Amino acid sequence: MKFSIQRESFLEGIQKTLSIVEKKTTMPILNNVLIRAEKNKITIVATDREIGLVADYDAEILDKGDVTVSARKLYEMIREIEGDTVQFEANENHRVTVTSQKIIYKIPGLPADDFPSVADDRSEVNFYKIKGQLFERLIRKTSFAMTADEMRKNLNGVFFETIDDGGKNKLRMIATDGHRLAMANVDTEGIPFLRLEKGIIIPRKGLGEIRRLIENAPEEIFVGVRQGMCVIRTDSTMLRVSLVDADYPDYKRVIPTEKGVLVQFDKDAILHALKRMSVISSERYSGVIIKLENGRMVLESANPDVGEAKDEIEVDYHDKEFSVGYNVKYLIDAIEVIDEKTVIFEIGAGMKPGVIRPAENDDYLCIVMPLKLQ
Repeated sequence: MKFSIQRESFLEGIQKTLSIVEKKTTMPILNNVLIRAEKNKITIVATDREIGLVADYDAEILDKGDVTVSARKLYEMIREIEGDTVQFEANENHRVTVTSQKIIYKIPGLPADDFPSVADDRSEVNFYKIKGQLFERLIRKTSFAMTADEMRKNLNGVFFETIDDGGKNKLRMIATDGHRLAMANVDTEGIPFLRLEKGIIIPRKGLGEIRRLIENAPEEIFVGVRQGMCVIRTDSTMLRVSLVDADYPDYKRVIPTEKGVLVQFDKDAILHALKRMSVISSERYSGVIIKLENGRMVLESANPDVGEAKDEIEVDYHDKEFSVGYNVKYLIDAIEVIDEKTVIFEIGAGMKPGVIRPAENDDYLCIVMPLKLQ
């Protein structure tokens, strides 16, 4: 096989694969990327068996064929090349030569027949169009609450479903780690979208790949679900993510039904105050005590390993004084993703959870469990 391609296009294509290819695997070929040349394009394929990426790029094909080669090494080579065009050639022994101007790289490849199959089933999936920024918004407002515990596979990802909200078709994403729960909705703006009977769980790594793809995608993307896979398509790239085969907990039972104490404040003011408290936090201690008094909120943090901090902000509160403790990082995560200027914090009585949401709408909320005060 032999082809010539623009360096920037080739670099972009290989870079997309780096977070997918396995770094530690019993199958060395999963460290490789498959490159196939035919007609007037090359197809770049990467997989870790759970996630598969297929991307097409225009190229001048001199001799069609396919080969697999180390994704990391190929990326490093193309990154350091200074020419505008890259020539890529693989011989019958799968030895790859990459040249540009005076630089010549030669590296061993592996036959494409040994590479796991990644179905390019774009024509077989029912795709639904959506603005990429809407899907990205759901991920941004929930993914921080996923658990990092890979043993809890149903929580090591986000739950995605479609809901009917008063006749409006909305998309909803939920994530929880057992200590907090984030939920976000977006309106499909009247555009028909995929109907999910019971929702799907998108795993953590797959969600990261979807987000990376969307960030660099055109305004509109296409989403489909088929045979345990979530498929995201842009003009030139298709990403297939294996869904988690498990039941998601009933998140609606976690949403408090009893009204707590409502406090309203400026997002930037509370966020800066919480970040000042977080300076004192450590892995062992990350609590902040919030004291509500007449017209103000006092924040205190004391860490025997680091020191103490105290701050206060003005709030619209005129009731009895009380104190409650929270993980300061959880509060920052919950508030930071809010786009609106005003935040409502509904603080539950006793050890009941608090609810953070924007004052202007109900498209987002984060439930945070309190900490026991010493």
